[in-house]
Amino acid sequence: MTGQGAEQTQIRAMPRLSWVEAYKLRLKRRRLLWRSFRSRHQLNTVVDRTQRISTADIILVAVQRNEAGRLPHFLRYYRALGISHFLFIDNGSDDGSAEFLAEQNDVSLWRTTHNYRDARFGLDWQMWLLMRYCHGHWTLTADVDELLVYDGLRTHDLRDLAAHLDHRGRGAFGALMLEPYPKSPLGQMEYVPDTDPLEILQWFDAGPYRAVRQAPMGNLWVQGGVRERVFFADETRKSPTLNKLPFVRWNRRYAYVNSTHSLLPRHLNAHYSGPYQNEPAGVLLHTKFLPEIVSKSEIEKERGQHFANPRDFDGYYDRLCDGPSLWSQASVPYKGAEQLVELGLMPRMDWAD
Repeated sequence: MTGQGAEQTQIRAMPRLSWVEAYKLRLKRRRLLWRSFRSRHQLNTVVDRTQRISTADIILVAVQRNEAGRLPHFLRYYRALGISHFLFIDNGSDDGSAEFLAEQNDVSLWRTTHNYRDARFGLDWQMWLLMRYCHGHWTLTADVDELLVYDGLRTHDLRDLAAHLDHRGRGAFGALMLEPYPKSPLGQMEYVPDTDPLEILQWFDAGPYRAVRQAPMGNLWVQGGVRERVFFADETRKSPTLNKLPFVRWNRRYAYVNSTHSLLPRHLNAHYSGPYQNEPAGVLLHTKFLPEIVSKSEIEKERGQHFANPRDFDGYYDRLCDGPSLWSQASVPYKGAEQLVELGLMPRMDWAD
């Protein structure tokens, strides 16, 4: 292990299951698939270009609401990385972002005004699109504030990554969520829409991060980082989960359980072992701390759509609304993917293998 905080990582092996536990997980997966199948009635087609998807295409699936400022860079970034088609669900935007997406030739768009939280934070809708259009495809399921990086991405796009994972018999690619932030207090810097968020989000916490496997699904639970340091230091168990399995060769029988943090069948969760490990993995740069976070926190506190028990997080939103400074003397300037490899936050990829 290398990097700051490596001693904090405690990876247990995948837990063994009794036949009763295995049966319960099969039932859980079937219930989630049925929920997603039923949720299709909540989606209204705006523009359907899915007939353009070819067998080898890599697809991205996302839910968005009022992300007009982020979407141009998000699309540009992932097009350059090899995404061939985008499946978007718009959840009642009123800022022109849905209209912008409808004009993009590589986007299919659905719209819903149904409750985001009741749809498992949009996951039911995403899983219906995954079931319907992504079977057999390598698929990236991501939020509009998430940018995937991995070792070698300047010379190896997602098509190369998919071929590499196929060659190694790996059906999923995990990532640590790393949250860059500005040096100035939140809300004070200016973000120019249609530009790279990393132009102003230039710092991050290099550690410590800790990871354990949870029973019975064997999913990883990674915590730590800037939000724990600033907002949850006294209640670390409430701090955000920082691991995802966003890139998967999808099968219509798969089911995301909790965002993209965990998957069923459970063997898929073994494909990510966290930071400071050697298995293929990446980092999701979670660019949530743009200046808009202050005004959006007021809105999201009122909407109560982003936590299972929203009122438990009123204090978190209140602190965000105050525009705190996240920077500390231990903050590290972000310099790119190679730096994250050196810190042990993601492994070096053996592309020659």
